Formats: sequence, C-alpha cells, structure tokens
Amino acid sequence: MLIIFGGLPGNGKTTIAKILAQKLKAVYIRIDSIEQALIQSGIDKQQINASGYEVGYALVAENLRLNMPVIADSVNPLEITREAWRNVGLENDSQFFEVEIVCSDKAEHRKRIKSRVSDIHNHKLPSWEDVLQREYDPWLQDHLVIDTAKISALDAANMIIGKIN
Repeated sequence: MLIIFGGLPGNGKTTIAKILAQKLKAVYIRIDSIEQALIQSGIDKQQINASGYEVGYALVAENLRLNMPVIADSVNPLEITREAWRNVGLENDSQFFEVEIVCSDKAEHRKRIKSRVSDIHNHKLPSWEDVLQREYDPWLQDHLVIDTAKISALDAANMIIGKIN
C-alpha cells in the first residue's frame, strides 16, 4: 500500500504522515529531506527541479517491491507528480490511497507558516508569500481531503487508517 500525501506547506502533512507511518509501521519517504540532502551534496537548489521527486519515486518503488507499506510526504503540487506517484504504485502491483491536507482557516495557516521551525538541518522553510504564490493544481482524481483547521493530526491519521482498512 502506498499512501500519497499532498497539500501546501504548513497544512499539517508531515505531522499527520509521521503519525501514520508510526501507527502503520510504514516506510516514510519525505521529499523535503531528499531535496535538502541533494542541496547539501553540492547541487544548486535551482538545479534540483524534479530530482527530489525522482529519487522519492525510486525509493518508494524499492520498498513496495519488498511489500512494505509506504507513506510519500510531499507538497505534490502538480497533477503530473500525482500521476507519477500513482504510476509507482501501479507499476509495483500496489494499491495506493491519495490524501490532500488543507487548512481552511487562512489566519491559522498563516500563523503556522510564520511560527514553524524546520526539523531538517539547514532546510529553509517557505514564507507565507511563497505559499500564496506556489503553483498548485486542483486534484482531478478521487482522494481524501482532510481539513486540519477542523481535525487534529492524530484524528486525521486515525481517519486515514479507517479509510484504508
């Protein structure tokens, strides 16, 4: 099973994905961590483009072939990246489940962005202006939408478990 997360920065994706990974004893793949490792290896941030996602797809595929449940945590902003995640699942004979995390309370979302501290060494978090200007395609496929302005991270993780079982 591949659980594919998406949503703008600061909505609570990573918090929920980590709780879910622990509860399911799943492999956790985070694109922010991969991209930061690429930057720390000397690759210019502007040159990374899709590289972080490509590395993520490969790691997910390897773990799906081992019959491990996998959580893919990324902004996943474009339909092309969502399709690529789905294809990783299909190509490895695995079910996939897509989850979009949103925060309907704009003031709360802004507060989260402004008060966040990175848990990845040297990772520069996006500003509120970066989040507002971020390209983000509407979702075209069936998926679960969780609004973190209305539900706690723990309840969200439990909701996902209820939907996949």
